[in-house]
Amino acid sequence: MQQTEFLNVVLPFKDKLYRLAKRLLVSKEEAEDATQEILLKLWSKNKMMTGYNNVEAYAMMMTKNFCLDRLKSKQAGNLKLVHSNYKDENVSIQTQIEVSDSLSWIEKIMEELPEQQKMVLQLRDVEQYEFEEIADLLGMSATAVRVALSRARKTVREKLVQKHNYGIQ
Repeated sequence: MQQTEFLNVVLPFKDKLYRLAKRLLVSKEEAEDATQEILLKLWSKNKMMTGYNNVEAYAMMMTKNFCLDRLKSKQAGNLKLVHSNYKDENVSIQTQIEVSDSLSWIEKIMEELPEQQKMVLQLRDVEQYEFEEIADLLGMSATAVRVALSRARKTVREKLVQKHNYGIQ
């Protein structure tokens, strides 16, 4: 494989290699180094590349393995593995109080809604009934249920925003 052929094959996914390396290594410089290393390894294996069905997948696998090896190596003491899919299950007390306060305000606002809107909102958003089930229960058409639900949600949203923005000019 000649240099021009190699560049035509590799350049279209070079940015993908960098983004994967950056996601794993966090550091921009480390990701650039990793991308360069992978491109050098690919060039050294350019004779075998014609035998691969999907060069991009092979390069992505090489990048992932290289980055994980980098993270495990001793010279990468300043690098760390970042878990972007990790969620902190601990909720602060302030957040718990704010959520509780908002829920109590929503309950108060719902009590002020017209009876039909209150029932539709309760059945759909709290009890998770389908539109057709609500229509059968309340003797309404599915379209009327959607309209009542939309109006109820709009009223609750407006009053809740008004409450949250109280005193803010």
